[in-house]
Order: sequence, then structure tokens, then C-alpha cells
Amino acid sequence: MDLFGETSNWEAKLEPILTKYKGRRHPLDYQNTYQLLVMVILSAQDSDANINSIAPILFAKYPNIESLATTTLEELFPYISKVRNYRTKGEWLIEIATTLKKDENIPMTMKDLVALKGIGRKSANVILRESNKPAEGIIADLHVIRVAPRIGLTKEHKDGNKVEKELMQVLPTPIWGEIGMALSFLGREVCRPKPKCNECLINPYCNYYNSN
Repeated sequence: MDLFGETSNWEAKLEPILTKYKGRRHPLDYQNTYQLLVMVILSAQDSDANINSIAPILFAKYPNIESLATTTLEELFPYISKVRNYRTKGEWLIEIATTLKKDENIPMTMKDLVALKGIGRKSANVILRESNKPAEGIIADLHVIRVAPRIGLTKEHKDGNKVEKELMQVLPTPIWGEIGMALSFLGREVCRPKPKCNECLINPYCNYYNSN
């Protein structure tokens, strides 16, 4: 039984977007796990495009965790000042770097990732997915928060953790690793705030499409 009291084979219904987006890299233009970790933290409440724009100069100055661990906030701030809430994020980055000390110490489990400052479940899910680690949840970014209730996968929530929890209840574990980014890409490209429903590969199964 699914969230809304009826049996739904969501894996089959979502197969078109799973196939289209399977394995596509996250829009953050990272080169390694260290860069991904930093960029995920910086991208909270900011755009991937903005983070991508500052990344080359930032990582030329700070190529690894060791370099971040030995810097000061005053030295770091000019490299991230175009990022929203950069002061708080800078504090988080230095604290994480001081804690982890080396790139190879970046954890690869949900429990250990969310223990780091500035890393919530969404960010941890992104890091695990991009690192090809077993999924422990489902990415629920702002696009997924918009798309999932439209389709009928979840109720309306502003909280990504609530959306993720409901997605985990209705979707089979084997697709957890890919479905979050598939829904996110669908939201970025088709299921926009003003959706292009006629272009959608899963519109036969979408509550929004079928009720308009």
C-alpha cells in the first residue's frame, strides 16, 4: 500500500525518467570528493551556477582539506564572499577541515556525514550518490520538493526531510540512489514552477497533469 492507500507500481511508472537521467552527474562541477563536499555546503540556499563560478579560484587556493584546515576565516572569506551566508559556511568548512584533517577521511555513511557542520540529509545523499556509495536515503532538493507532490508521490511539504521520508515509504530501495536526482533533473528541465507538462515523460501518472 502506498502513502495514499492504493497499490502503485511507482518503479515502473518512474522508469522513463530513471532511464533518461541514470548516472547523470550533479550540476555542481566538482573534480573530486573534497570539492564536492565543499561545493555542496556552499550551495545551500544558493545556486549551483554561482558555486561553479567561484570554484576554480577557490580550489586553486585551497586544493585539499589540509589547506583549508590551516587557513583563517579572514583568508578564506574573499574566495567565498559571493556565496549566500558565506560567513557561516566558511566557519563550517574550516571546522570540518580541522576535524577531518585529510581528504581520505571524508566519511561515506549517512550517520558520519550528517555529523559534520553544514551537512544535512540532502547534502549527504548527494555526496553518497555522486561517490557511487549505497543509498541510505533519497535526495530531496528544492526541485524534488516541488515535483514529488505534483506527481502524487508525497504530500505538500516545505521541509525536504519530510518529503524524503515519504518518498522512502513509497519507493523501493533499489531505486533510491537514482530517483532523487532523476526527479531533480525533471524539475530543473520540465517540471518547472510553470511546468511544461506536454514534454513530461511521466505525465500519464501525474496528479497535476491529470487534474488540469
